[in-house]
Amino acid sequence: MRWALIKVCLAVTGMVVLAFAVPLALVVKEMASDRAFSQAERQANALGPTLSITTDRKQLLQAVLSTEAGAAGRMAVHLPASKGGGEVEMGRVRADHEAVEIARELKHAGVTAVPGGSAFLQPFALGSGKICIVEVFVPEAEVGRGVAFAWLVLAGVGIALVTGSVLVADRLGIRMTRPAERLAGAAQQLGRGSLEVRVPEEGPGELRRAAQAFNAMADQVVELLANERELAADLSHRLRTPLTVLRLNAASLGEGTAAEQTRAAVAHLEREVDTIIRAARDAKPRTAGQPPVAGCDASEVIRERMNFWAALAEDEGRAIGVAGAGAPVYVPVQRADMAAALDALLGNVFQHTPEGTAFSLDVHRSQDAVIILVSDAGPGIADPEAALARGNDGGRDGSTGLGLDIVRQMAEATGGDVRIGRSMYGGAEIRVWIQLNALPGEQPRRRDRRTPRRRGRPGVTSS
Repeated sequence: MRWALIKVCLAVTGMVVLAFAVPLALVVKEMASDRAFSQAERQANALGPTLSITTDRKQLLQAVLSTEAGAAGRMAVHLPASKGGGEVEMGRVRADHEAVEIARELKHAGVTAVPGGSAFLQPFALGSGKICIVEVFVPEAEVGRGVAFAWLVLAGVGIALVTGSVLVADRLGIRMTRPAERLAGAAQQLGRGSLEVRVPEEGPGELRRAAQAFNAMADQVVELLANERELAADLSHRLRTPLTVLRLNAASLGEGTAAEQTRAAVAHLEREVDTIIRAARDAKPRTAGQPPVAGCDASEVIRERMNFWAALAEDEGRAIGVAGAGAPVYVPVQRADMAAALDALLGNVFQHTPEGTAFSLDVHRSQDAVIILVSDAGPGIADPEAALARGNDGGRDGSTGLGLDIVRQMAEATGGDVRIGRSMYGGAEIRVWIQLNALPGEQPRRRDRRTPRRRGRPGVTSS
């Protein structure tokens, strides 16, 4: 916007300067020429009184030399021919005979071009009735005297006007662009999670109103997020009562493997609920200047969660396999988020495939990404797009439609994504791509989700 205003002002001022400077320059040139020939006419008219009294050669010569032009050798007198004689000329003659005769016949002043300038020819009537011509030489330098300086002054004034208008336009542009740049920068910071950013209400009225609207929007976003955190904490807190009852009932189950597993599951669930409540209460949005979230060892989390689900898999007669989780694999994901994503993936297998269905979890590490593959031998997924949509329960009872969405959000927070296809067992394969090379403060690079996916088989939805 700033450069656009400068260009517009430059174009308009330039046109105005040209519209006035060019005609004015031509007028200056014409005035200089008129001044030179007017001076020549005055020099010629100085001989008028002498010519009206006498035509004596000696007296006329003295009168010619008494003038400025005559003393400088720029005046000549053409006397008409007398009886028995020819035309008499005094001084340095530059005009040709033809031009002199034309001026004598027309009986009015004229100008003719001569080498080095122009000759001004002024006719005078003598007492005898004949016409005498006084010639005054006007050099070319005299005709253009002062024109170059005047043109230089005009050019300087024009440049000064254009420069001044550009400076004024630049100041006006800065007055408008700086608030707009601040507003754009604040919007980018807000998009990166810096919720405390606000915009000074400065500049033109439109930008002030835009800044007011932005600040009001930011305040509303902060309030909505705070309400959302409180709601999540309150809803999670409501689970404590049924969890307490469940823990008491589990304690009365007695001894045995199933009883121990049930008590361990209830204790783990209670810890997770407490973690959710604390996270919701204490969560503060990460600003653009804060360091990125610390990562975790994905292999360690995978081994822990697979050990947890292995007991249930053994009860249901499911064959399981884990590959690639032996060596440490660090990812830019919090441990709790990684565990929640793995529980969602593995929970889908148990919830939406028949008992006895085999499944596996594979971890692949590349230079810039970690890929987690969860494959099963179940019926597959009929609509991968719908399965990844938040809140889509796929028509299954007991499904919230948030499981795969939790996984997708975890992956996309790093710049990765989630793909659904067909596994080597013939069932569903869920591939989680976790990007490793996202820079701190940089928006994660979203992978193109329009690439073809392998078509799955119907029967499994997200929980």
